[in-house]
Amino acid sequence: MTPRSIRSRLALGFLLIALTAVGVIYLYVLPSLESRLQQQKLESLSQSARTYSAALRDAIGSNDDEQAVDRAVRAAADVAGARVTLLGVTRGTEGVGTYLISDSTEEVDITDLTFDVALETARSGQPAMGTETGDSGRVGEAAQPLRYNGKVARVVVFSSPLSDVVDTVALIRGQILRAGGLAVLLALFVGLFVSGALTRRIRRLERAAHQVAAGDFTARFPVDSRDELGQLARALDDMAGQLAQLDSARKRFIAVASHELRTPIFSLSGFVELLLDEDLDDETRRAFLVQVRDQVARLRTLTTELLDLSRLEAGSLELRPEATDVGMLARAVASEFLPALSAHGSHLELRLPGYTLEATCDAERVAQVLRILIDNALTHTPDGTDIVVAASRSGDGIALAVRDSGPGIRHADVERIFEPFYSSDDAQGSGLGLAIARELVERMRGRLTVDSRPGRTTFSFELPA
Repeated sequence: MTPRSIRSRLALGFLLIALTAVGVIYLYVLPSLESRLQQQKLESLSQSARTYSAALRDAIGSNDDEQAVDRAVRAAADVAGARVTLLGVTRGTEGVGTYLISDSTEEVDITDLTFDVALETARSGQPAMGTETGDSGRVGEAAQPLRYNGKVARVVVFSSPLSDVVDTVALIRGQILRAGGLAVLLALFVGLFVSGALTRRIRRLERAAHQVAAGDFTARFPVDSRDELGQLARALDDMAGQLAQLDSARKRFIAVASHELRTPIFSLSGFVELLLDEDLDDETRRAFLVQVRDQVARLRTLTTELLDLSRLEAGSLELRPEATDVGMLARAVASEFLPALSAHGSHLELRLPGYTLEATCDAERVAQVLRILIDNALTHTPDGTDIVVAASRSGDGIALAVRDSGPGIRHADVERIFEPFYSSDDAQGSGLGLAIARELVERMRGRLTVDSRPGRTTFSFELPA
């Protein structure tokens, strides 16, 4: 397990989370808890001072002797459950001071406590709370002023050790440390387990990816869950399937392109050799030249399709939109196919409205799409199949369609006929025409669709007006 591996990072992440949680509890929650418990203890002492100091207040200015005052102090301590100390207040040239009058512990000389809260109360005339450290540890104190003739004459201090608070916090601290240690170990174990499971799944994906990269498109990415890795595996598996289809299409295209290029090249080579024969009569020579012309046209069409597809895929094909009479454009394109229709024994019907269909588009590219669709209908239908080219207004755009009455396209081929290089088993050509037509229509913000059934196949697309 390397330090930079996902497994080590996840395990370390779980460990850091657990350590952070324990640290936050230990360094923030515990001190806060101790402070709140201490504050509660002080407020309880303050409440006791307010409640049980009435008897001590009544003794001010009375003729009670010291023993009676001591009894009153001890009685207040007994009912309050706290130490009670009564201090007198002096006012002289050195300022306000305090002195011991009575203490519930019967001490007559208290040396470990200074009762700063009593001095604060004597000066301010307001109750005060605080802590100080004595011989027995930290002590909480609450001072209550006792007034006589409108002045603070005495101060009573209710105090109690804070050892119970310290003990409680220490107990909780120990429990947290033990539980935190177990949580850290559990987090480390869970982190190693989870990261190990994730690492094994990632490595399976990695092995499959290496197989695909090496050209083995039969490799499958295991989809073993519905989480993010499962979705990634599904996406990679779909990608592998698409790569397999592209590879198959590429091989078919290479085979088709090689055949398509080899046939006219061999034919041209043969006709050139024959034309070099000086004994040929004019009629035979003319027939050979016609064949050479046809083969050159075939080569030109194939190379043009390859160039158009490469430019479309590279995004370098520029459109030149202009106001165009789409009906006139469809009529001009249809007229180009009169010789081909005659040779095919087919009839092409133009269905155009009686009004002008004007759209802002690249006329050359729209004509190219129509040529591809009409040529596709002639190529893939039996002789004598009729063709309809229709144009009409559709909402805010112009709709064009090319329909033939041929046998239709097989359902298995409908989903793939727009893929580059794809052609059905019994189809002719390079399989580039429909792919180019779809790309051109999409570049013109339209969408080329097909609806095929036995006896009718319709390719249609819309152009924004």
